[in-house]
Amino acid sequence: MRLHHVIPKSTFLPIFFTLSSRTPNMPKVESLCTMTNFCAHITPTVRENASTKTPITTNPPASAYIHLPFCRKRCHYCDFPIVALGSSSSQTDDDPRIQHYVELLCREINATKSEFQTNQPLETVFFGGGTPSLVPPRLVSLILDVLRSKFGLAKDAEISIEMDPGTFDAKKMEDLMKLDVNRVSLGVQAFQEELLKACGRAHGVDEVYEAIEIIKSCGPKNWSMDLISSLPHQTASMWEESLRLTIEAQPTHVSVYDLQVEEDTKFGILYKPGEFPLPSDTDSAGFYRMASRALAEGGYSHYEISSYCKSSFECKHNSTYWKNNPFYGFGLGAASYLGGLRFSRPRKLKEYTNYVQNLEKGLLDCRGNNDVDVKDMAMDVVMLSLRTSSGLDLQSFGKVYDGRLVHELCRAYQPYIKSGHVVCLDEQRRALTVDECNGLLLRKEDNFTRLRHIRLSDPDGFLLSNELISLAFRVLSP
Repeated sequence: MRLHHVIPKSTFLPIFFTLSSRTPNMPKVESLCTMTNFCAHITPTVRENASTKTPITTNPPASAYIHLPFCRKRCHYCDFPIVALGSSSSQTDDDPRIQHYVELLCREINATKSEFQTNQPLETVFFGGGTPSLVPPRLVSLILDVLRSKFGLAKDAEISIEMDPGTFDAKKMEDLMKLDVNRVSLGVQAFQEELLKACGRAHGVDEVYEAIEIIKSCGPKNWSMDLISSLPHQTASMWEESLRLTIEAQPTHVSVYDLQVEEDTKFGILYKPGEFPLPSDTDSAGFYRMASRALAEGGYSHYEISSYCKSSFECKHNSTYWKNNPFYGFGLGAASYLGGLRFSRPRKLKEYTNYVQNLEKGLLDCRGNNDVDVKDMAMDVVMLSLRTSSGLDLQSFGKVYDGRLVHELCRAYQPYIKSGHVVCLDEQRRALTVDECNGLLLRKEDNFTRLRHIRLSDPDGFLLSNELISLAFRVLSP
């Protein structure tokens, strides 16, 4: 089970890098499928109620997220759509539940309509979950064959799969690589046995080391490791040890997430955020600063709020989300971004089965209509851009949206520019001084040819990103 960000626009927490109900690595999605005689009960969303519409032009999606929901058991922090197979389930080759689901998933892919005359071959495919490494390689192959037939796969496509320690051996790893899987995301979460047990993980530390050795000996060179901070009873020394051991393992990518206690989870029953045995907000911020410092010293670039990588090993699939590009999502609870609209599948297996059946009958159309609210689009761009080290390109943003909004946004950020939480960059990405920024903001005719980008500082700006993005939303949609 992997942990990813969902960023509701209406709810901001003191620290931005929260863990919440997952649709893959992306902001909040809304159920916006246009259905006939099927989902009339869905509450209208902001986008559907928007009065200011603008047509948009999008290219065919070049990325697909595939949700494989199977886990041995549900972790104590997890509220994702999963199917628990049993804590002893590691050999799953003949499990009829997996076979049935994959067949249903392939039916969904085949029944998906496209608004484009020709589809762009997929450049990234991401198998997330759940624990996708529980799915037999022959069924992964079946899904890839259907994707290849329906959309095409680029020869150099990044094909990622999430894998948990204790759910694969060298043969399974080699079989997956024969299918052109070329990137692995390993869900380690912690290097302390007591923490793994405390959060209900199905693996132990010995299995972590075994999994690392399998990947390093016969797996792809491009692999990521996931860690969680702010777990119950986690101390600074424990977190420091996990970071040190991660760096020693030398993955090409590291994802660091801060625990968010969800209401409908075991942790939600046992604990209240900010109260012992959970670390305080101050301690959580300290963990984040520690990760930023340690990973930078270990040769990793902090290219996104929760992501670090060695040179040229950014996750191409996740970059699709941060650039606000369209993408397909398939499977239980998966999200898509098509035609300017975000929508998600049902989270319950019975409802998802009905969804696929209605898709096959032509009663459901989830392609979007390329007619969305311009302010919503602008907020998406700001929110996603400020998650990255590249930040927001002010000139490009001003050309697409109202240039006056750019001036208003930058002026709203002036106190944070002064405090160092927001950094201004010129066209050469040189950091400007506070006085230079203030002088340029007085010149409305500048069109942001010199003051070209703004980004959040690392780590303190990222730590304030909820507040800063909330401020942006008030400017863009007062």
